[in-house]
Amino acid sequence: MYTLGIDIGSTATKAVVLKNGKDIYASAIISFGAGTSGTDQALEKLFEDGNLAWDEIDYTVATGYGRLHFDEADKQISELSCHACGMHFMIPEARTIIDIGGQDVKALRLNERGGLDNFIMNEKCAAGTGRFLDVMAGVLETTTDQLGTLDAQADSRVEISSTCTVFAESEVISHLANKEKIPNIIAGIHDSVAKRTAGLARRLGVEETVVMSGGVAQNAGVVRALEEELGVNIQIPPHAQLIGALGAALHGAKVFEKKIRNEALEQDKYATALEEARKMQFDKDCTTCDQTRIV
Repeated sequence: MYTLGIDIGSTATKAVVLKNGKDIYASAIISFGAGTSGTDQALEKLFEDGNLAWDEIDYTVATGYGRLHFDEADKQISELSCHACGMHFMIPEARTIIDIGGQDVKALRLNERGGLDNFIMNEKCAAGTGRFLDVMAGVLETTTDQLGTLDAQADSRVEISSTCTVFAESEVISHLANKEKIPNIIAGIHDSVAKRTAGLARRLGVEETVVMSGGVAQNAGVVRALEEELGVNIQIPPHAQLIGALGAALHGAKVFEKKIRNEALEQDKYATALEEARKMQFDKDCTTCDQTRIV
């Protein structure tokens, strides 16, 4: 059984093929999101790497910002449910998920069964999101992949006081003009992201074990700053950016397995009914006729 989960975000598309509801068989991450060729590219890479074809996929679930526009899906599910399901699969003891996406920040509360109890999100402002970090990296003439490494080289932290992406960008430019060290500026940027994210998480209520999902979870500087701000250790699962797509594939596996069980049950009922009908048509102990079987 192969189930496909595809998470079509605002800035990236992630896809996972799950085998037999438990093993990640193939995956793909493309840095293009909803409304772009990202979906096609992700599926092409996924099927090529996994040596699969569409007709081998038993069930497909889409999630994320662009899920409603993916017509090939058998079902569309909220990314909140998918992140909860995917994270519980990877880290069963997880109770608080912090997810920093391309254009929003989410905090989710899970119960012991991995169900979603509550959530809070900020999707009205780019500050503190992956997009914010992209802008800052551009101003500093580096890449988002290098931010975590450069953060570790800081010997102090420059304060970024503005909560607006545009004004924060101006602050960073001023710090550069004042010859501040780039690692120190980056550490300050990460502290700014952590303060905004931690404030959101506290409104929900932070319960350990605390985990992170999404591409920003791979930025060691943001993780460092969040741990300091919240006063907790944060666990990062393998395949952190694929958690939503994984959850979608897991949902697909559950739905398809239930469908197979129901079909098998109906077949059993039909077989039983047919056998009963045949017994009624010919009872070997009956003495009222010549025991000729009706067919």
